[in-house]
Amino acid sequence: MTAVNTSTFSHQSDPHRRARLRWRARRGLLENDIIVERFFNRYETELSDDDVGALTQLFELPDNDLMDLLLARKEPEGALDVPSVRHVLSLLRAV
Repeated sequence: MTAVNTSTFSHQSDPHRRARLRWRARRGLLENDIIVERFFNRYETELSDDDVGALTQLFELPDNDLMDLLLARKEPEGALDVPSVRHVLSLLRAV
């Protein structure tokens, strides 16, 4: 039996990765859930692997910090101040 190298699968080609991303997107604040759900409904099929990486970084934030970014109360700083995160954040803010 040959082992499958799952690292070569992209977010779009692997439904399990897509399901995991949606699961990680579940938030403790309803407001965040609403924004993220609208985002996935609009953009899920268009997400690149870079977009998924940026989303993963954002989903590691505490709920209140994520809400501040989503509502443009704050801008990304430090490790989050990179083009991929700013791009995904602009899409999240637009929904």
